[in-house]
Amino acid sequence: METIVLSPLQHKGQQWMATKIAINSPLLSILQKIKGLQYTPTHKCWITACTKEQYNIVLNAFKNLAIVDNTAMKRWFEGNRKSILANTKIAVKANDTNNTNFSIINKDVLTQLKQHLQLKAYSASTIKTYLSEMGAFLKTIKNNAAEDFTTERIKDYLQYCYVTLKLSENTLHSRINALKYYYEKVLGKEKFFWTVPRPKKKLMLPKFFNKDEITSIINATDNLKHKTMLMLAYSSGLRVSEVVSIKTYNIDSKRMCINIENAKGKKDRFVALSPILLVMLREYARQYNIKGKGYLFEGQTNGERYSTRSLQLVLNAAKQKAGILKPGSIHSLRHSFATHLVDKGTDITMIQKLMGHNDIKTTMIYLHTSNKDLLKIMSPLDELDIDLKIKGKDKFGMDDKSTLF
Repeated sequence: METIVLSPLQHKGQQWMATKIAINSPLLSILQKIKGLQYTPTHKCWITACTKEQYNIVLNAFKNLAIVDNTAMKRWFEGNRKSILANTKIAVKANDTNNTNFSIINKDVLTQLKQHLQLKAYSASTIKTYLSEMGAFLKTIKNNAAEDFTTERIKDYLQYCYVTLKLSENTLHSRINALKYYYEKVLGKEKFFWTVPRPKKKLMLPKFFNKDEITSIINATDNLKHKTMLMLAYSSGLRVSEVVSIKTYNIDSKRMCINIENAKGKKDRFVALSPILLVMLREYARQYNIKGKGYLFEGQTNGERYSTRSLQLVLNAAKQKAGILKPGSIHSLRHSFATHLVDKGTDITMIQKLMGHNDIKTTMIYLHTSNKDLLKIMSPLDELDIDLKIKGKDKFGMDDKSTLF
């Protein structure tokens, strides 16, 4: 029986899973039918996204047909799991309300904070963040009682965080929020943080793709399921968590809308259902035999939703295949949706509603990413009579097909 080798592979700055098979193997036709695989002449093997889902698809394709040497992949998945655990070690410790690394004088702080947050029905991610930030504070103050801290001592601590620890503005805001909640909500010290200054955040514009880049990303995605998910994220401006959480019954083709349930801030909202997306959804449902209940996009385990991390890897692979160098995550598709609506002249309050923003100021940031007004302005440079000395071209005769721009 023929042996096929699966192994992790770094290729063009990305992590892939390589499948090595003899060039004249009779099993090659089976491999070529697996969606998402591509051949790389550089390494003389077939590669696909390095995810558990693709790994299981390849394993199942050759079940009882070949001996699959997956030792290297098992080691990679295990090593990756340990790496993730190591990177989240501090957060895990902070979530452990019985953490013995803290002084006994502060042993009940995290327990009290966690209980209060849970009773207020805060999201799991917010609770995790607050406990992590509070844990870092407790670790620093050692044998000093947290409840005895004054506002001035809190200021000294935050100065230490910024000057000595060199924490970013965003991290400092997160830590202040956690401390503020503990002192004002848990301990009941009203206006405790009134005189505590907050660091000014950097004005960073959202990262987005232009329409040609969006087209290239979607066209570079061969897998129907992956393509449908990317189209959904862009067409409705959804967060990655919203894409993977959609149930089949959330799609309302009669009213041409999608019901986004329990989104950020525990809010429901309706977004428009694109007619082109509806065609894709119907074809996806037909090919994947999607039933009328449960998650629209399931992961490798039946009944479980698709992994947000896997969807990010799908986008990375599509960008690489399309030759797009611009940085950007799945969330950039959401930013692209809002930016392109602003470019079209869509009312900003309607965009706010579609995006699910509480504050119109959050939506207003997309006015800075739009080029609608910039296109009306001619640069003074274009009015000068400059000899560019480009052979065979006048100053407005350059080809559009540049290799870089």
